[in-house]
Amino acid sequence: MTQIISALSEISERYDALFVDLWGCVHNGVHALPDAVAALQTYRKTGGKVVLVTNSPRPRAGVQKQLVHFGVPDDAWDTIATSGDSARAAMFRGIVGEKVYFIGQPGEEKFFEPIGVIKEPIDVQMVPMDEAEGIVCTGPRDPSADPDVMRPEFLMAKQLGLKLLCANPDIVVDRGDVREWCAGALAQLYTEMGGESLYFGKPHPPIYDLARRRLFELGVDVPDSGILAIGDGVLTDIAGAMGEDIDLLFISGGLAAAETRTDTQPDPDALSAYLEKEMSAPTFAIGHLR
Repeated sequence: MTQIISALSEISERYDALFVDLWGCVHNGVHALPDAVAALQTYRKTGGKVVLVTNSPRPRAGVQKQLVHFGVPDDAWDTIATSGDSARAAMFRGIVGEKVYFIGQPGEEKFFEPIGVIKEPIDVQMVPMDEAEGIVCTGPRDPSADPDVMRPEFLMAKQLGLKLLCANPDIVVDRGDVREWCAGALAQLYTEMGGESLYFGKPHPPIYDLARRRLFELGVDVPDSGILAIGDGVLTDIAGAMGEDIDLLFISGGLAAAETRTDTQPDPDALSAYLEKEMSAPTFAIGHLR
């Protein structure tokens, strides 16, 4: 039974580390959420460690710059684990070949910049689809367009037998009040069409392995029982935490705000109905991180 709480401080002393989702929890794609920032700052003052675990396709340094832009201060977190870094490591190990067809927005080509932690990385090259050995997808070219616009390209890709590396398993995000499609929506479509998609962000294990390594780099060894995940995505954050057997605080006022009738707090009956429909069982729930 999911317990509704009113503040992180009610349960935070049980945990030595937090794995915190960013979009919808700490910022809304436009600016930082002040109550969430304050809650994380307070938690860190007690000695707790905060690992920001995000499905952003950006490298860690890119996410850090984005946090500055959104107004999230450095003292609200300790380290960052990104889907992008996890996926880049796999790409440079050759998981979809050396010659790849790229799907993403202008500026996201930084995904292909060298990564220092890989010994003898392959020489990845962006090529047209008919020359490619695989696909790398950081997101739709137009986040507002229906993913179905990719069907013709994906039909050709499937016929060529190309695997698709998905650098962001999120289906949608809310940028302020505007909902946008993410790479996960394209990967989902490709899989439905009979193609093979490879995922490296939440809810899949590689990003949690990376988050644990980031935590260990801070000089602490925290068992899974001492970690609390925080997130607003039922298919990513909740599913991932349940798969890793990590407790989770569900932010109902993010992606599921309408379904859970969340203003300040979720409506208990609506929350219960939503979680039952999604076959999900987070440990705790709260309207917004605070």
